[in-house]
Amino acid sequence: MYATEIAERVRRGELDPLDAARAALARVERFDADVRAFLRLNPNLEEEAEGVRRALREGAELPLAGVPVAVKDNLNTRGLATTCASRVLENYLPPYDATAVARLRAAGALVLGKTNLDEFAMGSSTEHSAFGPTRNPWDLERAPGGSSGGSAAAVAAGMVPVALGSDTGGSVRQPAAFTGTLGFKPTYGRISRYGLVAFASSLDQVGTFARSVDDLARVSAVLMGPDPRDATTVPAPAPALESDAARARGLTVGLVRETLEEGNTPGVAAAVEHFRQVLEAEGVRFVEVSLPSLRYALATYYLVATAEASSNLARYDGVHYGVRASAADVVELMKETRERGFGPEVKRRILMGTFALSSGYYDAYYGRALKVRRRIANEFARAFGEADVLLTPTTPTPAFPLGSRLDDPLAMYLSDVDTVAVNLAGLPALSLPAGFEDGLPVAVQLIAPALEEARLFDLARLFEQATEAAYFQLAPLE
Repeated sequence: MYATEIAERVRRGELDPLDAARAALARVERFDADVRAFLRLNPNLEEEAEGVRRALREGAELPLAGVPVAVKDNLNTRGLATTCASRVLENYLPPYDATAVARLRAAGALVLGKTNLDEFAMGSSTEHSAFGPTRNPWDLERAPGGSSGGSAAAVAAGMVPVALGSDTGGSVRQPAAFTGTLGFKPTYGRISRYGLVAFASSLDQVGTFARSVDDLARVSAVLMGPDPRDATTVPAPAPALESDAARARGLTVGLVRETLEEGNTPGVAAAVEHFRQVLEAEGVRFVEVSLPSLRYALATYYLVATAEASSNLARYDGVHYGVRASAADVVELMKETRERGFGPEVKRRILMGTFALSSGYYDAYYGRALKVRRRIANEFARAFGEADVLLTPTTPTPAFPLGSRLDDPLAMYLSDVDTVAVNLAGLPALSLPAGFEDGLPVAVQLIAPALEEARLFDLARLFEQATEAAYFQLAPLE
């Protein structure tokens, strides 16, 4: 069932919230031994379901009443371990909920469990997890994308109707593309980062997964809005994300030339063209726009993100919380803790970021990257003078085989070539499935100006309706 259907049935008294959770757990039990989307399940579901029943008896609206939700394991959950898929936080039990998790629970959702990810959200395949890789439900020998691959796989396999992830450079949209799900990243500051374990603070955002546009809109709307505990949140109220077909048909969509020229597989190129043809037939206008500095986006992103990661991960010192090694002095304690606690990809990024910030190199690398970041944002702003929404592929290829890029970090990083610029500019974007290649889903990405998330949902709904949701399918695990 979809989240909207579950919530309406629970609110009408036709379905008990615990029964919805049990149905989700049955699919986890049936499929997750192969997929490995979850790291741990919530043992307190009965207690939380009783809280939903009580709130409904007292007249609460609860837009997500009884909806089972998966939460990426870098979002704090009170009483349920949050590890970031890292040995350094293996036994960390948060004393509080992240704001996004607290808002889910306040809306009546039941946190089914915590999902796998690349360690500290650093990766594009969910293979860089200290607890083993997640597999793509469409093909168990392929990667589900990353870093939010566990959440994407849980939705694609029908274990939950909606899930939370985080998106620093495409970590919601890229796995959504690989798993045939919808993935949404809001404007920077639309959803609170309070309780989201930091990777790169100027880029990180909480994002959402679903299999229908209505489900995606409902869970996203619940999360949006200012938070006094996060000074970076936008003070504006959450936008209305209800469908408006007439408004969608009045939009102009800009095809970003630089993302279509080369590097895309035939199925990805066909999906972009198919999306254009479907919406043109619905009255949407298309134009071509140019973002010349996109060719620098990937290098810029990996300088900014690794520099911020180097700073943020300095707190894991073996003293305050997490794994603590035995050593003769404080310096050895920190070295041993980080050597044992961090995996190779996290170490690689810390080293890259520390180098970029080091004396004599700061201006040449990090300082220059900040200038290019501003240039990219300015080019987006100019493009939105010609079009209301921009269109690109989400990824240049379908899901790649597990293990095929582990020994080639540059090839792995290229999985995010179409998504990182959005984070650099702080813009909202949505990935939606739009075709198949060799039986694997491929997707397109819609990008809107800051705070204009409604445009993305309008166009996504129009495509969903026009194609009768032909591409919004569960993975064929049966």
